[in-house]
Parts: sequence; structure tokens; C-alpha cells
Amino acid sequence: MNTSASMLSGASPDPMLLSARDLLEREAVCLDEQRWEDWLELYAPDCEYWVPSWKMDGSLTSDPQSELSHIYYPGRAGLEDRVIRLQSRASPASHPGRRTAHLVGNVRFLAPPEPAAMRVRSTWVTHVFSIETNQNHAFFGFTEHSLARRDERWVFVRKKIVLQNDYIPTMLDVQCLG
Repeated sequence: MNTSASMLSGASPDPMLLSARDLLEREAVCLDEQRWEDWLELYAPDCEYWVPSWKMDGSLTSDPQSELSHIYYPGRAGLEDRVIRLQSRASPASHPGRRTAHLVGNVRFLAPPEPAAMRVRSTWVTHVFSIETNQNHAFFGFTEHSLARRDERWVFVRKKIVLQNDYIPTMLDVQCLG
């Protein structure tokens, strides 16, 4: 029985899917509460974090090495640098600060899970309030997550975020995405 059908019938949801949802929800809370060190701990050192751009023909870029991306970090070191900029106020993209509310849903397996690895897809909406302009924005899209079990916990090893509304009325930063 698939996970959707088991939820409707009252059966217990798949524990692997629950683990994936838990990780995604913990990340959302860390971003909303600006708990940057806790957020970084959710990522493996060798993780890939990618937000591809849309081409004029309506397709996504497919190679972050040779095509334009909104954001691309080939390892956690790039995310760590981003956090340093966020905390130091040295980033025009994140100063003055923003208030966010991340909503994550529709978490589904992309492939059958394995004991130490799984691939899931989720949809998300992030509401962003700019303190500087007193304006609200909503970003939304879907994300493909590759998760791995390391040191008895699940971490992100690859995250591809597809930003569906890529008209960006403000500076885009990691805290605006799902």
C-alpha cells in the first residue's frame, strides 16, 4: 500500500517518511528562528545545495558548473560562509534582517528508501517579511532532497530547490527557500 493510501486508511505512516518529514520540518524551524549553527548541522560536509535558474524556454538549467544558478554550493563550506555573512551583517542580501515562516508539505519518496539513504520530494512556501521595506513576499516551489544516515542521524547530502516564482522582488538568500 502506498503512503498516501495508508494515511487515508488510518494505517501508520512509513517510519522512513516520518524521518524525512522530521528533518525537513526541523530545517524550517531552524531557518525561521535563525538558529544558523543548528541549521548547518543538518547538512553533511560533502553536501550539494543548488537552486537552478529557469531558461528562457521554460526549462531549468541542468549543470551548475556551466550554467547560471540562483545559488550553488558544492559543499557545506559554502553554506558556512553564507552563515558567517548572515551573522556578521556583511551581506546586503540579508541586512536588515527578515522574518520568515516556512511551510513544508507533500513529502513523498522519489525512489524506494534504503536503510541509510533516501530521496524525497517536498513542496514548500516561505513567507518573508522585510523589516527594511515593511513588505511581504512569498516564495514557493518544490525540492528534491537526498538524505543519508550518518552518525545515527539523517542529514542532507544533496538539495535541489526549484523556485517556481523566480520573479524576485528582493534579495534572495538561503533563509527565503524551502
